[in-house]
Amino acid sequence: MADNVQHKQAPVGLILSGGGARAAYQVGVLLAVARLLPRRGVNPFPIICGTSAGAINAAALAAGATDFKRSVFKLVHAWGALTPDRVYRAGLLQLFGRAGHWVLSLLIGGMGRYNPRSFLDNAPLRELLGEMIDLAGIGQSVEQGSLVALSITASGYTSGESVSFFQGDPALDGWRRAKRIGVPVEIEMDHLMASSAIPLVFPAVHIRREYFGDGSVRQIAPISPAIHLGARKLLVVGVAPQDEHGANRQRTDAYPSLAQVAGHLMNSVFLDSLETDLERLTRINRTLSKLPNDGASQLELQPIEVLSIAPSQPLERLSIPHKSTFPPGLRFLLSGLGAFRRQGSVVASYLMFHGEYTRALIQLGYKDAMAQRQALETFLGLSPQARPAGDEAATIAVD
Repeated sequence: MADNVQHKQAPVGLILSGGGARAAYQVGVLLAVARLLPRRGVNPFPIICGTSAGAINAAALAAGATDFKRSVFKLVHAWGALTPDRVYRAGLLQLFGRAGHWVLSLLIGGMGRYNPRSFLDNAPLRELLGEMIDLAGIGQSVEQGSLVALSITASGYTSGESVSFFQGDPALDGWRRAKRIGVPVEIEMDHLMASSAIPLVFPAVHIRREYFGDGSVRQIAPISPAIHLGARKLLVVGVAPQDEHGANRQRTDAYPSLAQVAGHLMNSVFLDSLETDLERLTRINRTLSKLPNDGASQLELQPIEVLSIAPSQPLERLSIPHKSTFPPGLRFLLSGLGAFRRQGSVVASYLMFHGEYTRALIQLGYKDAMAQRQALETFLGLSPQARPAGDEAATIAVD
């Protein structure tokens, strides 16, 4: 937790985790932050770190850091107007052609010249991101002092390392820890595509000397990039409810569906490491609080103030009413896997890139953040403002 750069004030870092379509929830939280800022408020997060779909939100914020509110409103519009065809190709011919390719490869033992790379083709996503994000704005935000650094994390399939590509203050140095490194680069579209490439679902991306996939894979310390870049306060936005007492165990005799098993694996990739890292950071802070000041300094550790905002309900529950928004072919295949049953809906919640679902997530994120309004204002050093009349926090319309 040592500093790379000494800052006059403790800079605030923003952690945006992965989660496919669930990342729309983060936009709702950011919308609440934008509404709490004063009219001409500056970017409250000089250090922004994103992984997987969270990397897309992070890059959009960093590229528009000179006008934080406008960047957030653009994200709200982009996610609210989303349709599956803007993210992946899932026409009947493409979908069954790829499924046939997988089956054929299995039958001939992988002896074909071109083995399948992914189940879905996410080429439309690259075009969408080009419309959403002006990557040149990242460097401009750094030059104008609105941004210290942006970090995008991806997972190397050859090295097995979690690589945090970062662009920011030239004084910042890279780092190396066990199976995780930080590399200074100029962030490009390939970094975003790689970080959000869900294993097997979307194709890996070649960067420099190896192929990279979703940054949530093998990311054992998702909070660490922000700390390496100098953050001493962290707003962490998750995409799964936090339950200090653990989930209630329920008796069941039904064998888990393929979708339930796949959802369990996806949750382990996208969610577990963040929760574990938050628990570890809380334990370190508690230990440091019991040490004398000179003892903490000798350990070269500093307490990190953390505010965490997470969904007040499981996001997969919100996906079930919107199953008709999937393209017909994909809906047919997911139904066969059991993805629209209650226990298997986790998979659907990651792939449901449609405005009907994402707008519901944005509204929930806004509501959950406003439920912590006082804590947010204190954390960001904002003067308390007049509370919204009635239940505005819960009923805000998403355009």
